[in-house]
Amino acid sequence: MASAKDRAVLQSILHPNTPFDEEESEDEEPDAAGEEAEGAFDPDLLKQATDLEVQGVAWAEAGDLEAALEAFGEAILLLPGRASAYNNRAQALRLKGDTEGALRDLEAALSLSGGSGPAARQGFVQRGLIRLWRGQEEAARGDFAEAARLGSPFARQQLVRMNPYAALCNRMLSEVMKQLQGPPKREEGPLPNGTLAE
Repeated sequence: MASAKDRAVLQSILHPNTPFDEEESEDEEPDAAGEEAEGAFDPDLLKQATDLEVQGVAWAEAGDLEAALEAFGEAILLLPGRASAYNNRAQALRLKGDTEGALRDLEAALSLSGGSGPAARQGFVQRGLIRLWRGQEEAARGDFAEAARLGSPFARQQLVRMNPYAALCNRMLSEVMKQLQGPPKREEGPLPNGTLAE
């Protein structure tokens, strides 16, 4: 499995609007479902696949999406039953503009993860973002709810943003704050027409 730093770097490159804390934070307990799933693979193949993902992250960081996609594809060929590489490849495909390819990989990642663990959390967030971009708000809300249930702070933020009552409350609070601040102060000096302010 790629290190937390590698995942955070890839996340920040491929999802610049996603906060760095989207992945497991240092104070969280490791995800038991994720560790158990990783233990089901041959350790040598798992190391090779993980190394390929780390290399893919490095290539994505350097801006070489083709090389990153190749590395993620090789990781998938080594361990086709492992969800992580599908998620990583989906991110790169989405960044490249291949939304349909990204969705296929996300469906594979969600299926392979059984809807639990870090791969599912990331998969639900990514699919939710694509669905939101496509205007499929209810489907996106469902994906974000699943990701939030799995511990995603970003998904929780998205759910709040999508809540029409929260948006209304935010607008009302903003208006109240503006009223409390009072009218804007006038500055001394010449007005735009060249006359002096009184």
